[in-house]
Amino acid sequence: MLLQDEGYDPREVRLLRHQHVAKDGLTPYALWRDRPGEFERYQSAQKSDRSAYFASRYWAAFVVPPDGSTLFVGLYEIGDCAPVATDWIDPLMRQTSTQIGRALDIYQFERVPAFDHYAGRVRVEWGDGTRAWAQRASNRKGDKPVVELAREFREPDFPGFTNFIGNFGGLPSLPQSWVMALSAARGVYLLTCPRTFEQYVGSACGTEGFWGRWKDYAVTGHGGNIRLKSRDASDYQVSILEVAGSAATTEQILAMEQLWKRKLQSRDMGLNAN
Repeated sequence: MLLQDEGYDPREVRLLRHQHVAKDGLTPYALWRDRPGEFERYQSAQKSDRSAYFASRYWAAFVVPPDGSTLFVGLYEIGDCAPVATDWIDPLMRQTSTQIGRALDIYQFERVPAFDHYAGRVRVEWGDGTRAWAQRASNRKGDKPVVELAREFREPDFPGFTNFIGNFGGLPSLPQSWVMALSAARGVYLLTCPRTFEQYVGSACGTEGFWGRWKDYAVTGHGGNIRLKSRDASDYQVSILEVAGSAATTEQILAMEQLWKRKLQSRDMGLNAN
């Protein structure tokens, strides 16, 4: 509807939903939020073996904020493409195309000013096929319901401790308001390995709360835990099982942790060693 109202034919538009997470935790959302020019440079490189698909007249770009929604960030008119230079560095992955391991083409592009006032304000429902990050706007799946049209761009609200679900890879890109909330609370958390489906129960007792504890994992990949050290590095999913009261002692939080280990049997069927 938005395309047609502005006089654009959906048959000429590809929808691109960028959600890849780099090894250092940088996401396309954070790249667009903090350095939009670098996001556009990242988006302009696409796989050479899909040149027939991406050589459409327009690209409608979307990114995925920490709350998992789909945020529109711009419409681009696409020009010619050429193979990337050997010294070209991907702004997200911080690697050359050779290091990434695939041949890439760089596309010329121009932002379409008529859609700039929608950038950062429109959220759509992408649908079930989130793995299909590139779609044709004219297909049935390409008709994305608009779920929000905000007055201006704003970071997503913190979802609350019981609703928080994240991945260690994406922690560096969290909004500052989320970091502050996670730093102010202590308690028990759960890690889940996406490869082995094993669980690990841990506790955050320090002055920086959950955030301070999770920073260790983001740096080391294991946070000093024995069984996590024995596993290959993994982008663990992290969630919060229980928040401790503000007056809770370290001993009380550790007791909460032990109870959750028994409930989830994470010693016998998980990654907890004690």
